[in-house]
Amino acid sequence: MNEININNRPISLSHAPFVIAELSANHNGSIETAKSIISAAKVAGADAVKLQTYRPDTITLDNEGDDFCITGGLWDGRTLYELYEEAHMPWDWHKPLFEHAAKVGITIFSSPFDHTAIDLLEDLNTPAYKIASFEAVDLPLIRYAASTGKPMIISTGLANLDEIEEAVNAAREAGCKELALLHCVSGYPAPAADYNLKTIGDMAARYHVLTGLSDHTLGYATAIASVALGASIIEKHFTLDRADGGPDSSFSLEPDEMSQLCQNVVTAHEALGKVDYGLKSSEQQNAKFRRSIYFVEHVEAGAQITIENIKSIRPGFGLPPKFFDELIGKKVNQNIKAGTPASWDKID
Repeated sequence: MNEININNRPISLSHAPFVIAELSANHNGSIETAKSIISAAKVAGADAVKLQTYRPDTITLDNEGDDFCITGGLWDGRTLYELYEEAHMPWDWHKPLFEHAAKVGITIFSSPFDHTAIDLLEDLNTPAYKIASFEAVDLPLIRYAASTGKPMIISTGLANLDEIEEAVNAAREAGCKELALLHCVSGYPAPAADYNLKTIGDMAARYHVLTGLSDHTLGYATAIASVALGASIIEKHFTLDRADGGPDSSFSLEPDEMSQLCQNVVTAHEALGKVDYGLKSSEQQNAKFRRSIYFVEHVEAGAQITIENIKSIRPGFGLPPKFFDELIGKKVNQNIKAGTPASWDKID
């Protein structure tokens, strides 16, 4: 699969990476904050904003048993229901947020977490679906999203080779024609050393899909490096200010950082270019300053060339230095001043 298209934006190795600003829980319970994040993502240069569509009761149970309590990490001591109650985006926000994104001119779509979320997003004519890493094993969910015929992006954090293949097959068999996989590490935050970005190219070859990166590292160096390994999509959590707090703020980019990411991935993509050993346009004026052979002493007509009267120096208007040994012992056919570039027409 060489190209997919989301909201008329082609995504492929031939295009600069498609940058997704993940809003996630960074709205902190305010629809106005969510709107401001969408506007800021547009200003920063992101291609899309992504929401997460669930309610606590559609993603877990209100239960304080050990199975439902988080131990360790960023959210230690909380129940899943408490976390998702705080983090979720009310469903009646979706329509005004989709309208706001259209107003400011940025693509918006979401990660659904159950069938009812997909129904809601279909009513809003979402241009694509993103399956979160933890849901990559939910094949019925993938099939239902794929049945819409919309482009689909699947994150692969926590998934092994068999599980990724099952997800890909489920999507394709259910009707998804435009599929991409995001290499992901589901740590919050995740150390860069865990990312093993070389997996991106292997994933593309193994599953015949476009690939990208869902990046949970601090900063954006890992995301920029992924471009060189073939990432066509980059997803990064985004907030107005990490100091605002919230479940995802600590590993989210602020507006200036998102702007730098968007600029730098374009630069990285341009720098990849193609295999080309020819003289580049920016080099043409400097080619004359390469080394070449010059006469460094006055030489009378008929005299022999010696290692004392020629030298390899800058600039580059004389014969290339590779002819230095060949010139030694040859006779010149005219008087030559010091500082004259060597050329075959001056030599017998």
